[in-house]
Amino acid sequence: MICVSIGRGRHKQMIAEHQHLADQGAELVELRLDYIRRDVSLARLLKDRPCPVVIACRRKEDGGKWAGTEQARRILLRSAIVDGADYVDLEEDIAGAIARYGKTKRIVSYHNFNEFPEDLERVHARMLTLDPDIVKVAVMGYHPGHNIRMLKLIRTSPVPTVGICMGDIGIPTRLLAGKFGAPFTYATFHHERALAPGQLSYRQMVETYGYDRIREDTEVFGVVADPIGHSLSPIIHNAAFRALNLNRVYIPFRVPEGELDAFLHDCDLLDVKGLSVTIPHKEAALRALTSIEAAAREIGAVNTILIEGTERRGYNTDYHAAIDSILRGVGEGDASNPLAGRIALVLGAGGVARAVAFGLRQRDVDVVVTNRTDERARYLAQQIGCRWVDWSTRHALKPHLLVNCTPVGMHPNVDETPYLRHYLRRQMVVFDTVYNPEQTLLIKEARRQGCRTVTGVDMFVRQAAMQFKLFTKQSPPIALMVEQVRRAIGAARIETPIFGEADIEDQATVEANPPRTDGLSAVDGPDGEGADDD
Repeated sequence: MICVSIGRGRHKQMIAEHQHLADQGAELVELRLDYIRRDVSLARLLKDRPCPVVIACRRKEDGGKWAGTEQARRILLRSAIVDGADYVDLEEDIAGAIARYGKTKRIVSYHNFNEFPEDLERVHARMLTLDPDIVKVAVMGYHPGHNIRMLKLIRTSPVPTVGICMGDIGIPTRLLAGKFGAPFTYATFHHERALAPGQLSYRQMVETYGYDRIREDTEVFGVVADPIGHSLSPIIHNAAFRALNLNRVYIPFRVPEGELDAFLHDCDLLDVKGLSVTIPHKEAALRALTSIEAAAREIGAVNTILIEGTERRGYNTDYHAAIDSILRGVGEGDASNPLAGRIALVLGAGGVARAVAFGLRQRDVDVVVTNRTDERARYLAQQIGCRWVDWSTRHALKPHLLVNCTPVGMHPNVDETPYLRHYLRRQMVVFDTVYNPEQTLLIKEARRQGCRTVTGVDMFVRQAAMQFKLFTKQSPPIALMVEQVRRAIGAARIETPIFGEADIEDQATVEANPPRTDGLSAVDGPDGEGADDD
């Protein structure tokens, strides 16, 4: 169950949003009295309520807006109990002073917006002595390991417990609460009006993540990144899981750089079976795997991890997706290898650039890499066995293929381009791995110059489709995945249609030639989310 928090300044706004949520299927709402900017009328809020309510009135030190006296606040909470509110939220320091009465259930809560208490379990044990029906613990989460401790607390508590790590690192505790036994989790009415850090909207919880379908036996997948908020992967993978009626959920995991090993070690505790990997972990992930697909090992980056017990296997679907996208853009020449002998200029030196450069070299393309940091371009060129040029001289080349693997032009900096328009020539193929927006300034200018273009949406969906195949061993619903991406970024259709389900079988992709699972090599040494930082 999802408890949706409503915080509005006027009674009629709060009542209207309560009714709207009930109409949308909400089973429980929290009415935040501390947001109301006038004398509170509990009678108006509780009369003819369309679904059960939690009454809460937070002080500023608990993350609220209450500006009145503490005596007046306690009178409000006692009045809510007398008036028959379904639940009343009582902070642990006042719970002992407010007696149980009638049928109102007591939520005894603890909020800490500054830290994750090292004595979390002791705090929880103390709250159990205050006659709670439900215990609520909401603290800031700073490391993925904090999520593990919180979810363990939920699972082992003798009293129903809602445990939340606030902030974007703590989002898994909000989404997996029910799987671990929490009676409900919290959401906000609208994503732009979060009442606590990391809070998702009711619509996101229902439509993107299908929270009420997550059960104890639901398998978990996700994307690992830092930052994480931009990722569209949860939207398309969850939609695909639903379309195939699979008991799985795909969630975002923000894992700071340097903490990937510890996170992967804890994945079995979260029932995580597969991960998409993106910035900044694509290269670092190699050191944490037990086996690696041959191509991923040669590239030096992975964007997909499968987890089975202690086994962690790595793959690179960026490589396959990028080459298939480029082949679609070229669409001419020797049918066996239409790219042979061409010159390709790759902008960037991150994980996607590695995959693109490697794939092109395998196709006998004369690859030239460039990057705003020369050292990274030189290092990548040495690893791949290709040329590199200084960023300032990139326009001196006359490539047949231009591939942007930098974030230049990505939302919100949509008026930027990594390559000047007057150097674009009609016979060029221009591929921009940025997918939000789909029609970047580079793509728009390339089309005006008569170039053939390939957008980042093509590659993004291809790599995600291949990941889905690895995750589920089932054929992905391509058309649905494309629709979900375009809807999320508000994209209009481009002139050249993106690949479809039949096309993924015709190309050397997931149906006809999935990412190799043979040729896995043991690790003996040191997401495909679109463009890389360079």
